[in-house]
Amino acid sequence: MRALITGATGGMGQAFALLLAKQGVDLVLTGRNVEKLKQMQKKLDTNVQIIPADLSNPKACEMLYETLRQQNMDIVINNAGVGVVGMFWETALKQELDMLSLNVEAVHMLTKLFLKDFRKRNHGYILNVSSSAGFGAGPCMASYYAGKSYVLRLTQAIAEELRQEKSNVKVAVLCAGPVDTDFNRNANAVSAVKGISPKKAAKEGLKGLFRGKTVILPDKGTKLVYLMQKHLPMHMVTACNYHIQKRKRG
Repeated sequence: MRALITGATGGMGQAFALLLAKQGVDLVLTGRNVEKLKQMQKKLDTNVQIIPADLSNPKACEMLYETLRQQNMDIVINNAGVGVVGMFWETALKQELDMLSLNVEAVHMLTKLFLKDFRKRNHGYILNVSSSAGFGAGPCMASYYAGKSYVLRLTQAIAEELRQEKSNVKVAVLCAGPVDTDFNRNANAVSAVKGISPKKAAKEGLKGLFRGKTVILPDKGTKLVYLMQKHLPMHMVTACNYHIQKRKRG
C-alpha cells in the first residue's frame, strides 16, 4: 500500500507516518519544511518519497496530484492545517485567506482529485483532518471554526454519496479536540485545554478510517463535546466557545 500524508513534518502528520510505516505502508510525505521532511525520511523503515510543497497555493496542490496520479495511491490523509486566533475585525485578512486556502481549499482539491481515481478503481481511503471546532461556531477563531465545519460537512456528504452507490472507497473525517502539537504556538495562542497525544489521535483516526467510520471522535472529551453541541442551544454553545477561545489570546 502507498499513502500520501500532508503536513507531515510534525504533530499528527508525523504520528500518521510512524504508524503507517510500522504497518509496512510506503509513504509520500509533503510539507513546507524540507529539512524536517528529510529527517522523517531517515527515521522511517519503509519506502518514503518527500515532496516539499506549500499547499496553501492551489497550483502546488495540482502539482502534487499530477506527480502522484500514476503511482496508484491507496491512502490520502489531508492533515496539513494552521490556525488564526483573534477577534474577526482584528485578524489580518491575508493570514486568514492563507489559512483557508490550506485548511479548506487544499483539502477540497486533493479530496476531489484523488477521489476520482479511487472511484475508477473502486478502492482507496481518504482521511480528512477536521476538528471538534467543526461542530459549531467559534468566536475568537471564527474563520478557523468555519473552515473546519466545511471539511466536516463536505466529508460527510461525500461519504454518503459513496455509500449510496455501494462504493468500496472509504472517506472519513477525524474530529479531534485539543492535540498536544505545535498548533497553538504556530497560531500565536495560549493553550486553553490539555490535549491528547498526536499518536492517540492518529491511531484512532486510522482505526476508524479502515473500519469504515465516517466521523471519528478519538477520545471521551471530544465525544462529550460532540454530544453537548448536538443537544444544547446554539447560542449557549457559541457563548461557551467564546470563553474557551478567549483564553487562547493570553
